[in-house]
Amino acid sequence: MIEDSRAGPTEWVTGIEVGVGPWEGPWPDDDRYDPELLEHGDRRNVVDVYRYWRREAIVADMDARRYPFHVAIENFQHDHNIGTVVRTANAFAAAAVHIVGKRRWNRRGAMVTDRYQHLYHHADVAALAEFAAAQGLPIVAVDNTPGASPIETAALPRACVLLFGQEGPGLSPAAQAAAAQVVSIAQFGTTRSINAGVAAGIVMHAWVRQHADLSAVR
Repeated sequence: MIEDSRAGPTEWVTGIEVGVGPWEGPWPDDDRYDPELLEHGDRRNVVDVYRYWRREAIVADMDARRYPFHVAIENFQHDHNIGTVVRTANAFAAAAVHIVGKRRWNRRGAMVTDRYQHLYHHADVAALAEFAAAQGLPIVAVDNTPGASPIETAALPRACVLLFGQEGPGLSPAAQAAAAQVVSIAQFGTTRSINAGVAAGIVMHAWVRQHADLSAVR
């Protein structure tokens, strides 16, 4: 298990003028603030409370606020939805995102949120299951398979790993075997599955509805 590295003190959203300009007035006497951002402005895709903060300070503050659910997604075919899953996990303050299978994935869909989100890689489902067991985290697999409990009525553990399969094939047999619980998403149309990134967002929000502190919304 290897945690991805973080690079550089700042990152800038290119092509669109967003954020705020240089700090006006005396600079704050607070080491959470980045002198470069104070001088040149903060164009990052962050909520207002984190404007001008150093990336390390943002991560540290988030670490004190993260929820105890983890998100894992299988990546045996370079699934292009992983960036979306990471971005959504960041929005809901997931403890970490775990990539299972191929190490490389397309980060474009993450919209830079991967720099504030703890990311781990596991070579296979067995390695993920070993991590989950060591942390006392039951694995909740998400797949429309016979016997799965509808996410609309299922009770999700507060501390857990939400495990998603790839677009198309869904969860591997090893992933289903490692799960303590399998949930599905109710569908009413003609297709047998929905986009993996969308499915992850639905299930994470189901967890939020059951366990999150809504007074902490930023």
